[in-house]
Amino acid sequence: MSRKIAIFDTTLRDGEQSPGASMNTQEKLVVTRQLLRLGVDVIEAGFPISSPGDFQSVQRIAAEVGDRAVTCALSRAVDKDIDECGRALADCPRPRIHTGIGVSPQHLKYKFRGMSLEEAIDRGVHAVKRARKYTDDVEFYAEDAGRAPFEDLARMIQAAVKAGATVVNIPDTTGYEMPWVFGERIKYLREHVDGIEDVTISVHCHNDLGMATALAMEGVRNGATQIECTINGLGERAGNTAMEEVVMAIKMHGEELDAHTDINPSEFLQASRLVSSITGFPVPPNKAIVGSNAFSHSSGIHQDGVIKGRDTYEIIDPTLVGAKGSSIVLSARSGHAALRKRLEDLGYEVGDKEHFDKIYRDFLDLADRKKEVMDEDLHSLMGERARNEDALYTLKATQISCGQPLTPTATVTIADPEGHEHIACEYGTGPIDALYKAIDKIVKADCDLSEYSVQSVTRGIDALGEVTVRIMSADGEVYSGRGSECDITVSSAKAYLNALNRMIRKEH
Repeated sequence: MSRKIAIFDTTLRDGEQSPGASMNTQEKLVVTRQLLRLGVDVIEAGFPISSPGDFQSVQRIAAEVGDRAVTCALSRAVDKDIDECGRALADCPRPRIHTGIGVSPQHLKYKFRGMSLEEAIDRGVHAVKRARKYTDDVEFYAEDAGRAPFEDLARMIQAAVKAGATVVNIPDTTGYEMPWVFGERIKYLREHVDGIEDVTISVHCHNDLGMATALAMEGVRNGATQIECTINGLGERAGNTAMEEVVMAIKMHGEELDAHTDINPSEFLQASRLVSSITGFPVPPNKAIVGSNAFSHSSGIHQDGVIKGRDTYEIIDPTLVGAKGSSIVLSARSGHAALRKRLEDLGYEVGDKEHFDKIYRDFLDLADRKKEVMDEDLHSLMGERARNEDALYTLKATQISCGQPLTPTATVTIADPEGHEHIACEYGTGPIDALYKAIDKIVKADCDLSEYSVQSVTRGIDALGEVTVRIMSADGEVYSGRGSECDITVSSAKAYLNALNRMIRKEH
């Protein structure tokens, strides 16, 4: 048997740290169920000390996961962080605490204000020992290992192993290192750290130079047996290692890497679409493995080659990653049973008959306006329902007047948290500008619109238009909002209100 490479998913923690990609607890649970269908080995559920909401999410995710995978919680090398992880994972059958500290000269000098390497090692050792009071499975990260001298890193990892760490995480936190040097780093640790053969070596790479997958593969080639990654490569700055890329790379080159994973790749396309829908981060068409063009051919020469033999231009059978047959087409003629089955297959809880009847009515309303309802439409439909369930301000009506040479004017009706309806009218440089000014007149929130984008959920002139906005509050926090409707002005209003609701709820 080849080496088993554990897949550690951090979509719900590091992925969620992308500005504007935050998920609520229910959204995280939907993603968790999809991760379990993929068969990931470890799910990093969150950072419990960061907020009461994150603490609760870790608890709920741990309960959902049970013993089907390891549930991991992150902490700094700080006692109260570790204690919160212990509390959040108290009832978890397979808990792991992920703690650590910086090791690079840059982190020690600036982040830790001139801390010496010896002091950092002492804090790391103390953190591992404290975490071992709560669980026998403790992962230690040496932050910014990619810029640390090999000898300094080896000293810190040696101390962590001696203190009782069961996993040592070697992160290229800034995506700085060249792949072959990162491989040499892993090899050096294997040769210079006593007892490292008895622990798991993990790699956690970022994509700042576009090499996260290559870095992770070099880590595996040189002895790492765990990869930390996210769906779609979601993550801070340029993102993390993309799970779908490293898993399929291992599958294609398993013999030369002496490696395999236990991931079910047929769930990749579904996972990609789900995470994209929930976070509002679109998947580029040319994204490896899960992009809409990943298995498309426009060149006549390529088309001819693929017709004669698929592997002429395709190294992966599209069905292997769920790219064929994963879009179930529903229409207004579909009954309750078909819709219920498809929503459950997509990872949604449809509830009792009364709750499902409301979903079905929304579905019929959408189906009457579209010839076909695709999986992406269902994600948008369920996302719209989730966003409206706990909304403080809800959109009741919009009316837009615009065109050449008219002055763009918008009228909106919005219900406040007490259910009272308010009407406002404004004009602007365009219909969306007028619309947002009218909403601001009622909600009166202090923020700036930093990003606005619209894309069709599926193809065709009857496609839903999904709008994503990002707003920045007065204190610099970024909040995202999404809305979907066939009418993009309505989508725009819903998206802006969704972002405002998130900001107001957080501030209060």
